[in-house]
Amino acid sequence: MRALAIFGPNTRERELAPFRVTGADITALKNLEGSDAQRPAEAVLVLGGDGTVQRHLPFLLQRQIPLLVVPTGSANDFARALGLRTRQAALRAWHKFVQGGDNIREIDVGVMQFAGASGSAAQQTIYFCCAAGIGVDAAVARRANRLPGWLRAHGGYFLVAIPALIAFRAQSIRVVATAQGGNSRVLSEPGILVAIANAPWYGHGMRIAPRAELNDAQLEVCFVRETGKLRLLRLFPKVYRGTHIGVPEVEYFRAEHVRIESEPPLAVHADGELAGYTPLEVSLLPRALRVIV
Repeated sequence: MRALAIFGPNTRERELAPFRVTGADITALKNLEGSDAQRPAEAVLVLGGDGTVQRHLPFLLQRQIPLLVVPTGSANDFARALGLRTRQAALRAWHKFVQGGDNIREIDVGVMQFAGASGSAAQQTIYFCCAAGIGVDAAVARRANRLPGWLRAHGGYFLVAIPALIAFRAQSIRVVATAQGGNSRVLSEPGILVAIANAPWYGHGMRIAPRAELNDAQLEVCFVRETGKLRLLRLFPKVYRGTHIGVPEVEYFRAEHVRIESEPPLAVHADGELAGYTPLEVSLLPRALRVIV
């Protein structure tokens, strides 16, 4: 079996050693593009976090090669959603796969479409596994990405979230969501954030979408409307428990397609990586990614 391995920015190649088992020929690379032109790979190992997985989604979706996520990044929420909370769990899944085990799962992938530059009809497409976010969580992601990797992995997201919450001002946001059956919902008011999730967790353990499932062809939308700073700081810990969806400031619902506009344009992140600016449209590719679990 031929496999390819990609490393996150804070992962060393020696961490690949336990996965070099009998029956698996693993090639470590810096870039996946063009890597399987001569001899197609049968698996891809990503030793890293959510951002590393997100950057390689176009290749994985096009080739349909099974993916094993080894949680060695600063944020490992996608691995958590797959049940691979530790490197040992990922290694057990790898052993089973190499030995011919039927432990491949097909999951949904989020798709964001951004309008092209002024005067251009072209669109930019960005994929995500866990969630996309607009508003204060994009501001948090931007601050967190400036931190050293070790600090992001040990409470850095929480540390930068507090000042970001205090500094961020509610913006005029319009959300148009279409659910199964064609039913639509429109929200148009000042908001703090909009998260569109495919998985329950993002931002290093924040349970932003506690009802999300990876293969139900549904997006979970969490809209937080304008509220006072003190109230917002009191609500913030609830996100880690997933109990925020019951408070009056939060609108939480499911949708198949979401369009988001804002005034002024707001930054958008995909799995913690800056992806573009509003307006954008979000949908799903059902069961588009093959993962080893």
